[in-house]
Amino acid sequence: MRTIFSILFLLGCLQLTLAQTYTISGTIRNATTGQAAPEAEVLLVNNGSITKADAKGNYLIKNLPAGTYTLTAYSIGLGSQTQQVTISGANATVQFELKPLEGKLREVNVKGEREKTFGITRLNSVEGTAIYEGKKSEVVVLNDITANKATNNSRQVFAKVAGLNIWESDGAGLQLGIGGRGLSPNRTSNFNTRQNGYDISADALGYPESYYTPPTEALDRIEVVRGAASLQYGTQFGGMINFVMKEGPEDKPFELTSRQTVGSWGFLNTFNSIGGTKGKLHYYGFYQYKRGDGWRENAGFDAHTAFGSVHYKPNSRLELGFDYTYMDYVAQQPGGLTDAAFNQDARQSLRDRNWFKVKWNLLALTMDYRLSDRTKINVRNFGLLAQRDALGYMGKINRLDDTMQPRTLLQDQFRNFGNETRLIHRYDLGKTFSTLLVGARYYRGFTDQQQGDGSTGSEADFRFYSETGAPNVSDYDYLSRNAALFAENIFNITPKFSVTPGIRYEWINTNADGSYRDVKADQAGNIIYDAVIPEARENTRNVLLLGVGLSYKPSEQMEVYGNLSQNYRAINFNDMRIVNPNQLVDQNLQDETGYNADLGIRGNISGLLNYDASLFYLAYDNRIGISNKVINSQIFLLRTNRDFSRNIGLETFVEADLLKLYLGREHPSSLSAFSNITLVNTKYVSDNKAYDGNRVELAPALIAKTGLSFKRNNFKLAYQYAYTSSQYTDAENTGKEKGQMDITAVVGKIPAYWVMDLSGSYTYKRFTLESGINNLTDNRYFTRRATGYPGPGIIPSDARNYYVTLQFKL
Repeated sequence: MRTIFSILFLLGCLQLTLAQTYTISGTIRNATTGQAAPEAEVLLVNNGSITKADAKGNYLIKNLPAGTYTLTAYSIGLGSQTQQVTISGANATVQFELKPLEGKLREVNVKGEREKTFGITRLNSVEGTAIYEGKKSEVVVLNDITANKATNNSRQVFAKVAGLNIWESDGAGLQLGIGGRGLSPNRTSNFNTRQNGYDISADALGYPESYYTPPTEALDRIEVVRGAASLQYGTQFGGMINFVMKEGPEDKPFELTSRQTVGSWGFLNTFNSIGGTKGKLHYYGFYQYKRGDGWRENAGFDAHTAFGSVHYKPNSRLELGFDYTYMDYVAQQPGGLTDAAFNQDARQSLRDRNWFKVKWNLLALTMDYRLSDRTKINVRNFGLLAQRDALGYMGKINRLDDTMQPRTLLQDQFRNFGNETRLIHRYDLGKTFSTLLVGARYYRGFTDQQQGDGSTGSEADFRFYSETGAPNVSDYDYLSRNAALFAENIFNITPKFSVTPGIRYEWINTNADGSYRDVKADQAGNIIYDAVIPEARENTRNVLLLGVGLSYKPSEQMEVYGNLSQNYRAINFNDMRIVNPNQLVDQNLQDETGYNADLGIRGNISGLLNYDASLFYLAYDNRIGISNKVINSQIFLLRTNRDFSRNIGLETFVEADLLKLYLGREHPSSLSAFSNITLVNTKYVSDNKAYDGNRVELAPALIAKTGLSFKRNNFKLAYQYAYTSSQYTDAENTGKEKGQMDITAVVGKIPAYWVMDLSGSYTYKRFTLESGINNLTDNRYFTRRATGYPGPGIIPSDARNYYVTLQFKL
């Protein structure tokens, strides 16, 4: 701990001593008269700060480190103008000439070099129609990352995002499983997952699991905002993850990118995209196909993904957009292993009849309209038509699959739509300015869930095989509705200090309507009771969340930030009646409540140094998890509410370009080193002695990643080491005592593990060759004990594997 703080302190001192500051100055004039523009202002887009010009139209922005900046000038009765300037070794001058607002004014867009990153940066105070002032945020810049993008290797992609616990149970990258700060990684359900700003999960409220993950090859960046995002994006404890797709180039009508990848175990991936700008139309689209046999037996997959986006901009104020996403994949699931089987041979498979199928249709219609130079409105309409099917034997992994018995088939169909409308307005308040965001959201999620007998065969046959050809275990319709109003406002108390309070009101209504089969047997296994029970449930609640963020920026290179925001998670009905021999569900689950708090310091010198260190506190009441329950002398796993838990932690990240720091900015090569260390202390506080004082499940005490990246001209090479300490999977901390073990492997300890990755790329003209080795030392480890699909039991992570990608761009 002392070493970490020492490194951060020395880097902070190094920043202050090495980072020379510069100024940007100039005049703002009326282009027609040549006179000074009245009451003119300049917005520094990089951080949202405003500088007012004097009566002669002169302005001056001080204390800027070297880098690239975007400035927008405004004046009463005149149009706006945007210019970009790069500061490198000298002060800069930018002159503005604003045209009168007569007729149609074409917006001036001057493109410059993008800010240099190491593959990670953070969100500005205001971006589009969203406020991030005082919030913990990270942005993964995919173009600056050297990694196995064909398989969405999340260990590499999210390497520089502090504190993420990643489930590595899907070597193809079909589903993403990440959690942070002691929250479950299960299908990223503790985050509000979005694509281009709209929801992509199965049902954002009633079933917030993500079965669709955008291909990394198609992404421009990934935005991650921690728990304080609850006020703008929904009440989830984890925060928000937004996958931002690439866009076609604005300077040519057509561009083609083709990427072909081969890898271990028959892996094949082809990714092809087109994009461009023609007149007022801007478009981008891709198609991806990938298949593979998987490292383990019975682990093959076949996946198709496509995306199309068209944006129309009839004038400088209005932009309309339409997105469509399609995904269809089938994957065989080799099932879980017991601890003994994993230690004997982690590659083996004890299931050959288990399959998983997902079909996703995601649509979005968006509008961006600039009411004035100070006011913008954004409207997002989105919908989902999707289905996921899980087929197989769900019995305990220490029992053989009886191939004479029918498999269990579970089908979910999702029909969702929603609207989110935001308005952001910048206004003067005293001698400073403020920024107000107001928004409204309506969401309707509908899930049709059925469970029953499947076929006795081993093929991917997703049909019910009961006597009536219909589901014979349960059949339910789940309706969830949500309306929300939210607002945040940045009050700039001084040019360096701001306070951002926020509020969110939620109306939540969840319903269940259907029937389930209730079967009872005697000790000899004879059926003594068999009936179909109708059931209807409804739950309505009104939730008010409050929060506040603080930001102090002594310079453009450093910020001290803090926030406190309430969180809330409504229970959903749609897993209560699923029959799973490995787990029972408490039929009286209660909603979860709590809050997140952050206090940190961060800074950046473009292309040289980037750091962020923060303390967090996560309070979680009525936390839902797995506990042991004895029924008729038998021990069952029960998913139920427990009492209060608290997570306290330190998240640190630092990266520096060693060559440029010591040899100067103009050095032709780059050698960056990063360190990402998270320490977490978790604890249950409860009257139940079975888990009072125990560690919270799925919360490693230490997550550490470090790596080196070398770049020279068109050659890149990246090395990464990742370590995750041991963690428990249940509140009783099964495995805490020596020799303690669950023979079904559904709960227990996940031992500490470490992994190394090596990737490189070289570009020659229109061609790029990428290659690498994942799990360089061929370690055997696992990150997940599954209670149901794709287990039950231990899900081993992939052994050492390679990939080779050839890209052509036209």
